[in-house]
Amino acid sequence: MFRRILVALEPENSSRAVLDEAIAIALPLQSQLNLVSVIYPLESGYPNPMYLSMDGFHTIIPTEAYLSYTQDWQTTQVDRQRWLRSQAAYAQQQGLTVDYTQPVGDPGHCLCDLAEQWQASLIVIGRRGRLGLSELLLGSVSNYVMHHAPCSVLTVQGQAKPAGVKQASSLTAYSSTGAS
Repeated sequence: MFRRILVALEPENSSRAVLDEAIAIALPLQSQLNLVSVIYPLESGYPNPMYLSMDGFHTIIPTEAYLSYTQDWQTTQVDRQRWLRSQAAYAQQQGLTVDYTQPVGDPGHCLCDLAEQWQASLIVIGRRGRLGLSELLLGSVSNYVMHHAPCSVLTVQGQAKPAGVKQASSLTAYSSTGAS
């Protein structure tokens, strides 16, 4: 069944819910987990190289700016690696075999490529709950993964809810025959 579970994490509150869901699936099956935290340089919160100036046709990168950016980038990678290692330790304490990976690039593409290379049977990923224009403008990693993954995908709903939307108090399962 789900022997190799790829778990997409990012350092936010919803990541623990994603990891706990993956652990709950993995424990009875003794599945192997691969925790993945993709670093995407173009996303907010990462060091920004956009303080470069143009001089004619050549881009000029002041030495101080380059050194500052490089140092910030290395700090970001080390901090993320430390956080990812702590998440792996948490999963290992539950008795599971756990690897972790920190690729750099577009999160959707990286997750799908890694799932294929690692031969994952399931991807567990969080979903922030963006809807409509917000999802259109900001994109949705979980949506991309659901449509391009080489395996099954489980999305775990995050905390964010649009105004006026109530969370369901119970779930009802429907089959194609209409019985529940």
